[in-house]
Amino acid sequence: MKVHEKFLYEIWKEKKIVKSLSTADSQSIEIIDPGMQNKELAGPDFLSARIRIGNITYLGDVEIDTLHSDWKTHGHYIDNKYNKVILHVVLSNEKNKNYVLTKEGRKVQSICLVDFLDKNFQDSLRDAIRNERNNRTFNMPCAELNSLVAEKEKLNFLFNLGTVRFKNKTKSIFDRLKEMVYLKEMNIREPIVRYDFGDEFFNKKFSHSDFDDKVIWQQLVYEMIFEALGYSKNKDIMLKLAKAVNIEFLKNYSNQENFDKVIASTLFNVSGLIPTEFSFSEEATSEYVRELVETWDKVKDKYDGPTFSPESWHFFKLRPQNFPTLRIAGGSRLVQRIIEDELIKKFIDLTHSENTINKVTNYIRNIIIVNSAGYWKNHFTFDKKAKEELKYFIGLSRADEIIVNVILPVLSLYFEIFSEQEAARNIKNLYLNYTQKSSNQLVNQVGDTLNLTNMKKKSVYYQGMIELFRSYCVKEKCLECKIGEKVFN
Repeated sequence: MKVHEKFLYEIWKEKKIVKSLSTADSQSIEIIDPGMQNKELAGPDFLSARIRIGNITYLGDVEIDTLHSDWKTHGHYIDNKYNKVILHVVLSNEKNKNYVLTKEGRKVQSICLVDFLDKNFQDSLRDAIRNERNNRTFNMPCAELNSLVAEKEKLNFLFNLGTVRFKNKTKSIFDRLKEMVYLKEMNIREPIVRYDFGDEFFNKKFSHSDFDDKVIWQQLVYEMIFEALGYSKNKDIMLKLAKAVNIEFLKNYSNQENFDKVIASTLFNVSGLIPTEFSFSEEATSEYVRELVETWDKVKDKYDGPTFSPESWHFFKLRPQNFPTLRIAGGSRLVQRIIEDELIKKFIDLTHSENTINKVTNYIRNIIIVNSAGYWKNHFTFDKKAKEELKYFIGLSRADEIIVNVILPVLSLYFEIFSEQEAARNIKNLYLNYTQKSSNQLVNQVGDTLNLTNMKKKSVYYQGMIELFRSYCVKEKCLECKIGEKVFN
C-alpha cells in the first residue's frame, strides 16, 4: 500500500476522523471549514480554512504532508506562499515535533492524523507510511517550483557551479602536491598514520622548480585514479594502497619483461586480498595465485611499506563489476601505462597539439579505458568464475569520470604552475566542451528535477549539478541558491 496525497485530502475534506482533534498540549481543534482544495496554484494544499484551536478561531491555509519532515524537505519553511498556514497536518510525526516554522518565523501547530483515525485503519496506514519512508530518496525542495525559472538562468548557474567545482578540485590537488614535495624533502615515507604539518610547511614558499619531478606527478595521478576506482566504499583503502605500493618502488622493476606481473602481484599481496588457503576448486585459480605469490617472493625484500587485511575491503552490496579485485586488476594496467608509456607526458604533449577537441577526447579515452584480459576476464573474486566474460576492467563510463575528475584538473594545475597560459586555456576549453558518457544517479535526479535532462551529459553542467546538490540542496541553503532564491521569494 502506498499513501497517495489525494487519499489524505479526502480524509481532511470529509472530516473522516473518529476521535476529537487536539494539539500536543491538549488544546482542542475544531475544523469549522476545511478550506478550498488548492488544485491550480503552487502552495498549501487547502486555502482559506477556518480552524478553532483552543479558544481562538484562525482563518488561513492548511498544509498536509505524509511526514513531518516534509515541511523542510519540500522547502515550505523558506517559501513565502506558506506564511498563511494555520495548521500542519501529517500522517507520521517521525521526529515527535509539535510545530513547524514559517519563513516569517511564526510557529504553526502540527498534528498527527493517524492518532485520530479508526484503530484498524491506523495499523495498515502506519505500515504504508513506514514503507514509503524506507523507500524515499531525497527530493530537492524546489522540485515543484523551479519551472518558474528560465532554462537559461538555470544553465548559467550550473555553469558557474561546474567551473567553481573544477577550480576547487585543482586547488585540493595543489595542496596534495605541495604535501608530497614537502614529505619527500623531509624523507618521510607514506602512507602516514599521523603527521602534523607545522608552521614550516604552511609558511614554505614553493617555486615551480619544486614541482619539476615527474615521479611526483606520476604518483599524484596514480593515487587519484586508484581513489576514483574505489568508488565510495573502497576509495580510502584504494588510496592507501596506491601510497603504499608507490611509483618509486615499482620503478625498480620497470625494465623487467614481467613488469605487469610485478605490479599486479605487489598490489594484490599488499592489499591482503590473496587467499591464505591454497586449496582451490579450479586449476586456473591455483595457477594464478601461485604466479602472484612466486612473483611477490622475488620482490618483497625491497618492499618496506604496510600491508592490509581482507577486512579492509568492502564487497557487500557492490555490483561484481565494481569489486575491488577487478578495480585493482584494471588499476595495475594504468599504473603500468603511467610508468612505461609516460602517460602524463603524453597528455601534456597532446594539449600542445593542434588536434580538435573530439580527437583529443577520443585519444585520452582510449588511453584510460582498460580491456579485460587474463584471469580476471572471467572471475570476479578468487576461485569464483563469472557466468559471462567481462569486457572491460575500466570502461567508457568510469574512464570519463577519471578524465574529468583527475586528468583534466591535474593538467590544468601543471600548466598553471609552469605558466603555460595557452595550454591551461586549452584544458579549460576541453573541460567546458567535454561530454560524459557516464551515468550518475544523483545527476539524473537533479537533471530531471530541473527539467534539464538533455544537458546533464555535458561535463560542466554534470559537475555543476553535483555541486548544487552537495553545497546547497542537502545543506538547506536554498535561499543562497540562484534557483531557490528566485522561486521561494
